[in-house]
Amino acid sequence: MPLLRSWSSSRRSIYIDPQSNNNSHLQQLNTNFINHILFPYFLSNTTTISMTSSLESEHPIKAYGYAARDTSGVLSPLTFFRRATGEKDVRFKVLYCGICHSDSVFAKNEWGITKYPVIPGHEIVGVVTEVGSKVEKFKVGDKVGVGCLVGSCRSCQNCAVDYEQYCPKQIFTYGVPDADGTQTHGGYSDHMVTDEHFVLRWPANLPLDSGAPLLCAGITTYSPLRYFGLDKPGTKVGVVGLGGLGHVAVKMAKAFGAEVTVFSTSVAKKQEAIEGLKADHFINSKDPEQMQAAMGTLDGIIDTVSGNHPIAPLLNALTAHGKLILVGIPEKPIEVAAFSLIMGRKLIAGSNTGGLKETQEMLDFAAKHGITSDIELISIDYVNTAMERMLKSDVRYRFVIDVANSLKTE
Repeated sequence: MPLLRSWSSSRRSIYIDPQSNNNSHLQQLNTNFINHILFPYFLSNTTTISMTSSLESEHPIKAYGYAARDTSGVLSPLTFFRRATGEKDVRFKVLYCGICHSDSVFAKNEWGITKYPVIPGHEIVGVVTEVGSKVEKFKVGDKVGVGCLVGSCRSCQNCAVDYEQYCPKQIFTYGVPDADGTQTHGGYSDHMVTDEHFVLRWPANLPLDSGAPLLCAGITTYSPLRYFGLDKPGTKVGVVGLGGLGHVAVKMAKAFGAEVTVFSTSVAKKQEAIEGLKADHFINSKDPEQMQAAMGTLDGIIDTVSGNHPIAPLLNALTAHGKLILVGIPEKPIEVAAFSLIMGRKLIAGSNTGGLKETQEMLDFAAKHGITSDIELISIDYVNTAMERMLKSDVRYRFVIDVANSLKTE
């Protein structure tokens, strides 16, 4: 089933239907929002985009990666060029990179905005090889990470309070124009060069390979637990879906001391949830009796599911003042009866990754509590098969590419 991504500012959301063969629905949306919130450089700065290829040809540092070249999404080796190390830049050798659903969606141009070739990857861990003259936080040999962002305006209201993920001029790690007009390329490559503000210090006791997915899946679940007050011992937290995001959400909530209930349509996952992930309860969300028994029992729910699913039963499971937080990406907008919110002062909210300060906090928390993602480590030449398997949910729970040991360079 095609994925849909909901890109959100702190107040507004936009939905793009990947199944549509035209963009007429976009004309009904707020043009200023599209141009200034969603891919502000990509959609509005056509001059910058037209200059990309010429600017990239001036970059001096040869790099290698796996890129998609058309809507098939098939990835293959590509030689390209990265910029020289600037005074505030950190250059690092990529060791590992996780595979996220967004990588596949972008590679196949399911949002209708991909500029080819594109090198995906935003769960990146590596070792520093060079730093600029004004870099203060890192030195050669340090282990570092880069997540979903490599730039923002650094001056807006959101950036001022460490919410770079909601900056109107945020720069994603791959597939959009960078500040200098060239296209960003992600971690399916041999090395990266990134402004030090968007580079994360890697905790010494956090594994590099199984820790890599935390840079997306980890912060996407940690952030709403913290922001919405579901990080207190004894809090009763539900997690909907036991996939790449869901299994990390369970681990995060348990580390906060929460009593965790897993909702899943797959009864086969009960043992895994209870015995493997140490969840306290498991509910088959297809069983009306089990859902009825859960009514009014949870302080908050983290909903990680991307497929279309009913929201009303989840709202029923909340206590008064309970919170349903969406971090998944349903294909269609949700429908909610106002009565189900009013009777209990319940809240439906959304959350999108986290800022740099909070992401560093999350990594340190994960290291302290021994939280990693359950992964299958692969070589980069297996990436197309891994993408196909991921879309079939045939992975427990995240693919991670062993970039350093499998990407062949000249």
